[in-house]
Amino acid sequence: MEYRIGKEARCAVIGYGSWATAIVGLLAANETRVGWYIRNPEVLEGLRSEGRNPRYLSDMEFDMKRIAASDDLDEVVRHADILVLAVPSAYLKEFLAPLTESLAGKFIISAIKGIVPGDYKTVVEYLHDHYDVPYRQLGLITGPSHAEEVSRGRLTYLTVVCTELENARRIGAKFATPFLQLSYATDLYGIEYAAILKNIYALAVGIAVGLGYGDNFLAVLIANSAGEMKRFLDESYPDARETLVSAYVGDLLVTCYSVHSRNRRLGLLIGRGCSVRSALNEMTMVAEGYFAADCIRHINTRHHVDMPIADMVYRILYEKASARRCMKELTTKLI
Repeated sequence: MEYRIGKEARCAVIGYGSWATAIVGLLAANETRVGWYIRNPEVLEGLRSEGRNPRYLSDMEFDMKRIAASDDLDEVVRHADILVLAVPSAYLKEFLAPLTESLAGKFIISAIKGIVPGDYKTVVEYLHDHYDVPYRQLGLITGPSHAEEVSRGRLTYLTVVCTELENARRIGAKFATPFLQLSYATDLYGIEYAAILKNIYALAVGIAVGLGYGDNFLAVLIANSAGEMKRFLDESYPDARETLVSAYVGDLLVTCYSVHSRNRRLGLLIGRGCSVRSALNEMTMVAEGYFAADCIRHINTRHHVDMPIADMVYRILYEKASARRCMKELTTKLI
């Protein structure tokens, strides 16, 4: 059965962090009304009284005539046709727990780049399995993109992914702004897993930088990470995909190199000598790569893909292995 998104479909965003805030700003530029589920009382009050998110991207101003913010999840879902999920994957189940409204007929877009911990599933897989949302009503919006640059109107390339390209284009039209370049794809599995894996590799890069490795080595590390990503995707879910494009390698590069990358920062702290627990406590936002490293390790027990970089990150994060010793061992396995 086909599913077609209507041109007048109403949008809502679930989440109140940086990426959720930037997404609301994009949608509000095109839509007359954007629903916004905010469960944090401080953020909701700040938005209603000052037209800003006081905790994330606080320099962004919103036209509150276009924003329907609420702490009632059912209300937000009820009045929307398209739901954009933009919460840390570790808290997805917690965010959705109050939901009693049916998701039947809704189109759900994941803007989350992580795996649901404990379930060892991507967000799309989790929504399909636990909420019976058909894959034809699920999509992704992915980078390379950092919320900080999107909120400032910096040139950004986004990819919208759906099983049907026409639905992807309908969604893209709702995000279209002069500084966005949009492309469209159908590889739900590959692009979602690529967005998860790149967080692990950004952690590896951060660890290397913290240990004092230079640009020459980083280039080799990232090139091998791109190869490892392709190997995992091709062996776990073969498809005629081209990974040398923005949604795969572009997203990997920006997460590995950018000063905005929280995963790179977590790795940097560990490489400089912080314990994993101390480094996590230093973070003000969730680094998805921490959870992804465990989940990918678990998932790969089914596929047996050679993943020395992801394995190294797992050992450092979860087995208390020496970052310096693990990185030195890794250098002998790269080409």
